[in-house]
Amino acid sequence: MGVHRRGDGAVLEVVDTGVGLSPELLSRVFDVFVQGDHSLDRSSGGLGIGLTLVRRLAELHGGRATAASDGPGRGACFTVSLPAIAAPLRASATVATAARPSAAVAAPARAARRERVLIVEDNADTREALQEALALDGYEVFASADGRTALDVARREQPGVVVVDIGLPGLDGYEVAQRLRASANGDRLLLIGLSGYGQPEARRRATEAGFDAYLTKPVAPDELARVIEAGASGRDPADRRSVSEA
Repeated sequence: MGVHRRGDGAVLEVVDTGVGLSPELLSRVFDVFVQGDHSLDRSSGGLGIGLTLVRRLAELHGGRATAASDGPGRGACFTVSLPAIAAPLRASATVATAARPSAAVAAPARAARRERVLIVEDNADTREALQEALALDGYEVFASADGRTALDVARREQPGVVVVDIGLPGLDGYEVAQRLRASANGDRLLLIGLSGYGQPEARRRATEAGFDAYLTKPVAPDELARVIEAGASGRDPADRRSVSEA
């Protein structure tokens, strides 16, 4: 795997020496639900959506994703090309870990906002990416990897905004939201749900659980910041409820 500059772009290449790709599979490998051959037990199989997401995310950022292979048994090379930008100047930040779920991420590079945000997300990559992005935008950010810990952090840190993944281990996001709403000052919290499901039934359950907004994954940090800013602009609970679903 390597990253390098190519003209005006940044190129990430991932090369393996695995099963390779046939010409027929190579032409469809970025299509949704397309997979190579697997044994009946599907012990090495997935959903067939990973490469589709890679291509779509690259395109959303003005780039592209390609694949190359010399054939079955001869490995493959996957390339993601994106427009290059200058390296940003970033202040050092303290990133919370699962061992220290209440540690705050603070970024003095921008004027600090008064809003305190708690992110409840069991996927470490997603949690840390949202933490850093919101911290760079001036928020004071706390994090937790599960619902029970999140309730303790919320009680101790008193955030004004809680971003909750629906699919959590132990207590799911719906129950976390219900308990937060029932807590002291719970009616003044801005609760934002995150989920990979955008069906009307999922949104209905989120509304019944007390969420003010519901975002489907993958969510861009800028979009999350927009929803937080829109919802936190009014402290009255009635104004909070006017946050539109995204």
